[in-house]
Amino acid sequence: MSGDEEYLHRHAMADRSLAEGRSAGIAAYSLPCVNLNRNENPFPMPDVVMRAAFAAIGTHNRYPEEDSGGLRSAAARAYGVSVEQVIAGNGSSEILALIYRGFLAAGDTVGMLSPGFSFNHKLAAVNGARLLEVDWADHNALPASQSVRQAAGDAKFIVLANPNNPTGTFVQIAEIERLVAETDQLIVLDEAYVDFAPDNALGLIDRYQNLLLLRTFSKSYAAAGLRIGFGLGNPRVIARLRSIQNPFNMSVISQSVGVSILEHRNAYDQCIECIVQERERTMVALSALGFYVLPSHANFVLARVPLGYDGRWWQQALERKNVNVAVFPEGDLGGFIRISIGAAEQMDTCLSVVSGIAGGLI
Repeated sequence: MSGDEEYLHRHAMADRSLAEGRSAGIAAYSLPCVNLNRNENPFPMPDVVMRAAFAAIGTHNRYPEEDSGGLRSAAARAYGVSVEQVIAGNGSSEILALIYRGFLAAGDTVGMLSPGFSFNHKLAAVNGARLLEVDWADHNALPASQSVRQAAGDAKFIVLANPNNPTGTFVQIAEIERLVAETDQLIVLDEAYVDFAPDNALGLIDRYQNLLLLRTFSKSYAAAGLRIGFGLGNPRVIARLRSIQNPFNMSVISQSVGVSILEHRNAYDQCIECIVQERERTMVALSALGFYVLPSHANFVLARVPLGYDGRWWQQALERKNVNVAVFPEGDLGGFIRISIGAAEQMDTCLSVVSGIAGGLI
């Protein structure tokens, strides 16, 4: 058995609490629940990264390194940029919040390609800004740059994700470059799911001063609970964000684990490949059951449910069978469910339950 196979086998035989949780609605009955609603990685961290976490616990009585200097340097080496182009955050959501704080005044406008990351609605409200949503009708291609500029108007910056959340769709990097090149506005590109996609925009940040990338270790690197994220871009933009950031924003554990992940990214290759394979299997299976599945390049799929019922009905039906999925009752996605991709045994359970519910509707 190879090292990768042993790692995956050990996971499959490990404590199922790594792959299963407790649903708030059924916890009182002590029934295991397959949680496929938060786009988490179902696999444990590699041993080499886990050792870094345990070693860091031994320094719990010390303050973390101010400004996460070691972590920023490790990220600069890993991504081939200067340390001045890197900000480390308590998850990429912290960096997104800093962007709102650092570049907006009350009453300003932010442009967001929609549907997009729902956290932007909260950030806009907290900062007294107006979120102007630009309809992204063709999820596999960006709207024309002129259309985006006209729709976004005088927005201080424009936010989009690639692959997109919640659709999972991916647009070619050439289209991202076209948008960035044809506007002076800051483009905030969230690449949270990029490790599951065929390409990324890292090569653009040295060519365009108005592009800021966001990365997170919550998805492909199984560190959602540790909150590790990065912003990569123009040193002046990065300096502005760092100037308003808490210097002790990340714990000694998250900094240590972050460095270890950056130094051992190839240890996650097999895990990522397994998620991609399960994603493709899930898309085919759901399509065969009558769902319309958007092409996904993330660690989840967004599927329109069969006619006659909406996403909320399916969410509740699945929850009664101890499977949790996400829904979006507001807006145009009310007829969809989003299913995170878990380990093979989780997806077997999910697809079996979906098949049973669908069969009962015929």
